[in-house]
Amino acid sequence: MTALILALAAGALIGVALGALGGGGSALAVPALIYLLGFGPVAATSAALVIVALTSATALAAHAREGHVRWRTGLLFAAAGAGPAMLGGALAGHVPGAVLTAAFAVVAGAAAVCMLRCRRRAEATPAVRPGRAAAAGAGLGGVTGFVGVGGGFLAVPALIGVLGMRMKAAVGTSLLVITVNALAALATRAGTVADLDWAVVGPFTGGAVLAAAGGKRLAARVSGDTLRGVFAVALLAVAAFMLIDAVA
Repeated sequence: MTALILALAAGALIGVALGALGGGGSALAVPALIYLLGFGPVAATSAALVIVALTSATALAAHAREGHVRWRTGLLFAAAGAGPAMLGGALAGHVPGAVLTAAFAVVAGAAAVCMLRCRRRAEATPAVRPGRAAAAGAGLGGVTGFVGVGGGFLAVPALIGVLGMRMKAAVGTSLLVITVNALAALATRAGTVADLDWAVVGPFTGGAVLAAAGGKRLAARVSGDTLRGVFAVALLAVAAFMLIDAVA
């Protein structure tokens, strides 16, 4: 019963993050699965990809209905990242758990710093720079596959900072990128997915899907910069804790 309650509560938090910020779900899901629910690093990253892929797909539909998804840019990101995501996913199965945890902590910390420094741009319809979008998408895909994150907490700053996209469009578009990247990474992790504890992963996913709508409503009431700042500080603290734990 305790595991069920923890899974539902953690899932709700992940759903709010994805719905409001278009990313960050797996950055919270991985430590929650490891430190609250007893998953190993490899199992946790695989489970996080399942949870985030399903939750992101649900949230994507809601953002698409409101016209907040830039499909051309998102698909370019996703196409460029699919191959690296699969390669990173295959590589992750051959490294020690402590290395995977440390790599995750470094990536999460870097993303938190980027989110704190990122500022919303004023352009309503940014020009798509294919070269930049493809390069950023490939990098995000590799990170997704290796450390088990959907890439949204990196995609949103990239879409804003590199391509000049406004916050609402960046959030919606990042959900498309997350969904495709997570599914591509899962394609190379079939063995670890089959062995997951679905009595935990199922409720975790359900809580995240249901809470994503609440996150979207929260984003409509609170400024993007405020939400991003609060999340970035929390993410930085989690990253520091995981890095210390990995090297201790």
